[in-house]
Amino acid sequence: MSAPAPSPLALVGVEPGKRPDRQATVLTDAALAFVAELHRRFNPRRTELLALRDKKRAEIARTSTLDFLPETAHVRGGDWKVADCPPALQDRRVEITGPTDRKMTINALNSGARVWLADFEDASAPTWENVIGGQLNLMEAYERRIDFTDERSGKSYALRPAEELATVVVRPRGWHLDERHLECDGTPVSGALVDFGLYFFHNAQRLLDLGKGPYFYLPKTESHLEARLWNEVFVFAQDYCGIPQGTVRATVLIETITAAYEMEEILYELRDHASGLNAGRWDYLFSIVKNFRDGGSRFVLPDRNAVGMTAPFMRAYTELLVRTCHKRGAHAIGGMAAFIPNRRDPEANAQAMEKVRTDKDREAGDGFDGSWVAHPDLVPIAKASFDAVLGERPNQKDRLREDVDVKAADLIAIDSLDAKPTFDGLRNAVQVGIRYIEAWLRGLGAVAIFNLMEDAATAEISRSQIWQWINAGVVLDNGELVTADLARRVAAEELTALREELGEETFAAGNWQQAHDLLLRVALDEKYEEFLTLPAYEMLRG
Repeated sequence: MSAPAPSPLALVGVEPGKRPDRQATVLTDAALAFVAELHRRFNPRRTELLALRDKKRAEIARTSTLDFLPETAHVRGGDWKVADCPPALQDRRVEITGPTDRKMTINALNSGARVWLADFEDASAPTWENVIGGQLNLMEAYERRIDFTDERSGKSYALRPAEELATVVVRPRGWHLDERHLECDGTPVSGALVDFGLYFFHNAQRLLDLGKGPYFYLPKTESHLEARLWNEVFVFAQDYCGIPQGTVRATVLIETITAAYEMEEILYELRDHASGLNAGRWDYLFSIVKNFRDGGSRFVLPDRNAVGMTAPFMRAYTELLVRTCHKRGAHAIGGMAAFIPNRRDPEANAQAMEKVRTDKDREAGDGFDGSWVAHPDLVPIAKASFDAVLGERPNQKDRLREDVDVKAADLIAIDSLDAKPTFDGLRNAVQVGIRYIEAWLRGLGAVAIFNLMEDAATAEISRSQIWQWINAGVVLDNGELVTADLARRVAAEELTALREELGEETFAAGNWQQAHDLLLRVALDEKYEEFLTLPAYEMLRG
């Protein structure tokens, strides 16, 4: 009798005694073989596309500008549309976002939102337990075998009837991230292919049987060529698993400044699998800083909270997205309402809720077909805003926004802002950066900080703004020049305040010093780190 064939993937850095419960349910031989095949077929092209990102960045550094691509003008001028939308994704007026832990899985599905963005990316720190546990939770949710009891409160959670549950749209990790725990032929497998591959393999047919399908949000996309690679992955995966072509549907997050110039091309590459585009804020601002960090004062952003979606360059971005999507028959999905209800301060809570309502009214009025919230209590507010515009209609894709005429320069007109960097903005960037990184190093990707639900994009824009202000020689509203020494002073003050607030024992048990050190490293190093999560991943426990 011959020996069994070795697994095509090697599990690395996970001690046998620390493997997640029921890991074998996810990492079956057949599932691993599928992920290995994805890696061998598509990782070489992924590597090439990451190198093209560097070339694009160098070109932006040289020219300090961006433009729509002349070589794809025929796509922008062509008469084409994306594939018809499946029934489960016709109405997306409210989408809730969050990680795939067990409690969130139940609460998001029960939230009353039409869609749950089940997040393996910015709202999830990629510990091996989170990667495997998230896959298990989704599998068990579809089989209605999931429940949860909070050990502290004793409260139990279970799923509502199937017809009341949100439709799941999974967000895998971006192309730039490796999964350090799985290797194929001695090379780490892309986190994107691990998340996509395991989810698709285990759930595609099950979802079809439930009248839905494998739906995805694609993050950190920087070009239509990267969208083309995803489309190739979808075509292969459907054939491999015997799923009808066109079953997959993908919504692309336009959260990089380069992708904003290629929206139509991105939809075109995915047209048989495209569902829509999404307009966010923090990652988009982070991308602007990252790409134009050498552009001098013209591209200096003020405090992150001073850059709203009504800023001229942000409004150009969102209106172009709505026009592009509706022209091509796709959904336009708006940004995040990240507020976390504060029941101990009714007045502040009411003011924040009114801001959420105003923001969602604006999106619905601008033509968006839906929007994101971070907390179940915000679902009724967002729903009311879109109900007022949509009524019984599932979307407003018939609103073509032909009045919108966005020029290339409009998308990067940063100097149109009146707001300027402030000392309070610097301090907030340090406070939020340290608090978020500390939680991320403990395996938490979605963190409530100062009554806002923050994810990795928050830390990225925070540390990027510190870097930008130092290197651009920004003078703050109090007259202080932003220097590395000033950033160190503010960070030291914050660390002292945290030690006093938490007590020495609790402080020592956390990752506060490591978070402080990492924030300063990525904010002060002469070489700009492309993604904070890359060095953070090396420090992550598990």
